[in-house]
Amino acid sequence: MIGPGGLALWIAATVPAPLLFFDATHRWEEDQGVAFAVWWCIACVPLLAAALAAGRTSLAAVAAATLISLVLLGASLAVFRWVIPLRGTVDLLVVLPVGAAAAVVGSLIGSRGTRPRLPASLGYLAGVVAVVAGAFLAQTTIRLGAEDSTISYDEGRYGAAGPEALTLPAAGRYAILAVGPSFSQPACSVTGVDRVERVTVPPSDYGGDVATYAWVAWFRAPGPGVYTVTCRASGNQGSYVVGDVPRIGGAVSSMIHWPLAGILLLGAVPGLLILGDLALSAVRRRRRP
Repeated sequence: MIGPGGLALWIAATVPAPLLFFDATHRWEEDQGVAFAVWWCIACVPLLAAALAAGRTSLAAVAAATLISLVLLGASLAVFRWVIPLRGTVDLLVVLPVGAAAAVVGSLIGSRGTRPRLPASLGYLAGVVAVVAGAFLAQTTIRLGAEDSTISYDEGRYGAAGPEALTLPAAGRYAILAVGPSFSQPACSVTGVDRVERVTVPPSDYGGDVATYAWVAWFRAPGPGVYTVTCRASGNQGSYVVGDVPRIGGAVSSMIHWPLAGILLLGAVPGLLILGDLALSAVRRRRRP
């Protein structure tokens, strides 16, 4: 069976990894398609299946490793369907057979190897590293996922934030976007509006060759009219514009607004599970006669 450590590795290898790799190897204005993420996940399946089947030579063990690998593959594909819905489509009639074949091959290869046993001290170290890395990667994953899942965005059709008034056509939500290298967490205020909400994890890399934009805050206008939007940033006034709220698909559209503590905790969960599993194992060993 796959333990908390294996689950943490699978999550890291199939969710943040393809997003980070694409972001590091492609131009900033290119959005990742779902096919890239899907085939990345399938490429990880043989490794997972081999690890699950290591040291077990029975047909039942190989079948179990194959089945578990397919279940985890389906979970990762579900992330890119409902949580981070990337653009494009994939043919499941091709994906599923290829994934199944990869799992079988990995299981057969792994069954001929041996299962390594790591010292408990290394397990605790791995758990601590997973907690810290997971908390860090959670923010990056949500940001990149939101950027690549954006359906549409506005480059500031209502004008720039500053001393001059802006005319907003209707009641509703409006976005404040930072232009270029402007500070991503400014203190903003709007006349006639009680509160301006910051975006916890601002999606960025919007725009084109002229300028880039990051969605840093939003407010709800009570009705059509004239408003003044002011944004101040420590050490860098920056430049900000007001536009319609970007349309982002999937659950990630809500996750960018979660409290930072909740985002960090979400990323730390796999590492916490590793530490909890090790602690429970230690308690069981002490209780044995």
